[in-house]
Amino acid sequence: MPQSQIESAALGQQLAQVNFSRLYREHGRAVLAYALRRVENREDAADVVAETFLVAWRRLGEVPIGADSRLWLYGVTRRVIANFQRTERRRTRLGLRLAESLRTELATHPAPGGEAAEVLRAMAELSDEDRELLLLVSWEGLSPGEAARVLEISPLAARSRLHRVRRRLRALLEDRRSAGSLGGELESEEAR
Repeated sequence: MPQSQIESAALGQQLAQVNFSRLYREHGRAVLAYALRRVENREDAADVVAETFLVAWRRLGEVPIGADSRLWLYGVTRRVIANFQRTERRRTRLGLRLAESLRTELATHPAPGGEAAEVLRAMAELSDEDRELLLLVSWEGLSPGEAARVLEISPLAARSRLHRVRRRLRALLEDRRSAGSLGGELESEEAR
């Protein structure tokens, strides 16, 4: 590329930055006030302003000069807010559908009782990392190698930890069972 084209491009970039800075300096507060009056959260208003000026930067050549630039920015802000609200409505509807789906799913699975409840209580005594590894392999049906990828550990570490966790869980269950049978024997002796 010839030197004159490089200098021309650099000058054009500098001019665009100056125009954009002027646009923000002159109308940034007005756009923020506009957004604050139309969204519920202040943080959302800041996001709307950022998105509005991102659009202005991308379309800087289309921004009118003078007083009309504020009106143009208001129009962009209005569309940004409409998109934001549409996205929020979609997210809310999706969340409601997901919650309903989960309620339906939970209703079809009875609460664990008996031995399953005992296993869950014993699992609660494991560390979070060990419990997650065990659940990934046992409930999610992943191989130790797949669980390793989810947990971002090596497959060798996952297999080793899984072996130790299973042994620890068995010991916890045996302790609970022996304490339960010992407790039952003590109660029957006290009744005599």
